[in-house]
This record gives sequence, structure tokens and C-alpha cells, in this order.
Amino acid sequence: MIVLGIETSCDETAVGIVDAERRIRANRVASQLQEHAPYGGVVPEIAARAHLDKLDDMIRFALSDAGIGLSDLSGIAATSGPGLIGGVMVGAMTAKAMAAVMRLPFIAVNHLEAHALTARLTDDVGFPFLLLLVSGGHTQLIHVKGVGAYTTLGTTIDDAAGECFDKGAKLLGLGYPGGPMIERAATGGNGKAFELPRPMLGRRGCDFSFSGLKTAVRLLVAQKGEGMTGRFVADAAASLQAAIADILFDRTRNALQGLEAENVSVTSLVAAGGVAANQVIRARLAQLAGAQNLRFAAPPPALCTDNGVMVAWAGLEHLKLGQRDGFDTAARPRWPLDPHHAGKSIGKSGA
Repeated sequence: MIVLGIETSCDETAVGIVDAERRIRANRVASQLQEHAPYGGVVPEIAARAHLDKLDDMIRFALSDAGIGLSDLSGIAATSGPGLIGGVMVGAMTAKAMAAVMRLPFIAVNHLEAHALTARLTDDVGFPFLLLLVSGGHTQLIHVKGVGAYTTLGTTIDDAAGECFDKGAKLLGLGYPGGPMIERAATGGNGKAFELPRPMLGRRGCDFSFSGLKTAVRLLVAQKGEGMTGRFVADAAASLQAAIADILFDRTRNALQGLEAENVSVTSLVAAGGVAANQVIRARLAQLAGAQNLRFAAPPPALCTDNGVMVAWAGLEHLKLGQRDGFDTAARPRWPLDPHHAGKSIGKSGA
């Protein structure tokens, strides 16, 4: 069984091919960093047009890398939400057209589920597990019970961790994307140089908040004015990274303790999403998992950020269960993994 996956939900035009033996046959990613860098973030219209320009070539390159043709595929998957709707539509419509012409199954993949299941491809993680999904648009703790079976334990009440990284990097003049820029600058800095807030730290529940931390960095930079030195930037970056790592550690620990209190077992702690590529955060989460006698797994950094491999694998997981989608399946700007989540985490979010 071989599945081709298309990912166009944000600013990466990506195509991946995987097989049932958990082999990555192709992984092509075309970045749009240069297109969006002048704006300090992703511009939806620019992203959608770039996907249109690049996707056909990416598909051809991926098939060539894998040494196969369309007739060798068992199915075609595409991110169908959540994401920037223009880009999502480009990928989903392309996949539907290919599947229709080749008379192949089409699988509409939830972008969040693709991240959630990647560790099963890279690390053969078994169900159930606790997932920390942390990226530019999402920060969630999810109990993953099986393919299509997800319970949200906590989520951000305002901004995502990746957005906090991006905003901090922009304020410090480090550029875009913020996460890698902050991590690089922080290597020469002191994470205890500035006392930045840790919103929600020590509170019950599993929800996150990063808006106050963003504001604190803005005020720190404003107070410094135009006299920002290399040392200041390095220390501020390290302090911001340390604050985010502390928040993620605390909230994830609460989730594990909440599951234990409810006699819900998990096999592993999994981190996924672009922020999960951060080595400091990975080390803190590995420490937490070890203290709980759990396995820690996170995909290689290249598979933490958006890619077609994760979409192909999620499609293959569904296809193995006999699941496929109709060509009338709509692209969605919003598509929660847990439609029953009412915005409440395990326990109470209050102090």
C-alpha cells in the first residue's frame, strides 16, 4: 500500500509518499519564506498563489524520487483543513482531480491529525498516548486513543506558542520564522536574564495562555528602546524560550497527572508540530516523560514542521481501516480534532 499526501494548509507546498512498511519514499517541501519574510508573517493570498505555482512540479518530483507512477498508488490524501482556506482548496482540489482520473481513493486529512499520527510513522508509537501539539496556530494537549479518536484535555485560551515565538522574534529584529530564529539567538544568551511571566503556571487544568508573555516581551523591548545590543537580544531570546518551555512543561505535567487521577493510561508522551522541533523544549518534555516512566517521542525536526509525509501517513492509516472520502468533501478553515471539546481542560483552569 502506497499513499501520496499533499500539504498546502499554510506556507509550505509539500508532497510526500509513504508505504505500509513505514518507509518514506519521497518528501518534497517548497518553502515560501522569501515570499512572506517582508511581512513578518504569512499572507494568505500570496500563499495560495504560490501553492498554485509550485504544486504540480512538487508532485512530479515526489513521484520521481519514489521511482513510481500514479498507477502505483493505493490512494491520494490531502490536507482538507484546518488552515488558510485558499491554500487548503488548492491541495484538496488537486488531490481530488488526480484521484478521480486514476480511480483511486481520496482521503481528506485533518492537518492536526496528520501531526498527531506522525510519531507512529517515525517511532512506531502505540495507542493510547498523550500528545502535545504545539505550533504557530495550535497549542493543545490531546489524549490520542486511536485513529479518529481524540479527546482534547487543554488548549490555548488566546495565542499559540508558535505565535509567541514569531512575535518575539519580530520584536527583537530576528526575522521570520520566529521559532528557529529565537532558538538560534538563545544559544548565546542567559535564560534567567529577564523575569518574564509564565501565564497559567501552577494553576489547575491543562489550558495555555501566551498573550501576556507576548506583551511582556513587547514592553521589555520598548523599555530598552533603540539601544538593543547583541547581548540583550540573546538574553531576551533565551528568556522567552525558557518561559515557553516552562509553560509547556507545567501544563503537560498537569495533563499526565489528570489522566492518572482518572485511571486513564497512556503508553507515551508525544510532541508534534513546528515548535516541537525546538531542542530545549524537547529536552524538557523528555525529562518529564522519564519522571513519569513514559516513553517520549517526537518526529525528526524536518517532520515537525508542515510536510506531505505526515499527510500521506495519516491517509494511509485511514485507508488501512477501509476509510475514504467523497469528492464532495468540503475544505474547512476550521476542523477540530475533538468536536465535543467545550473549551474546558481536565480539572479546573482557575487558581
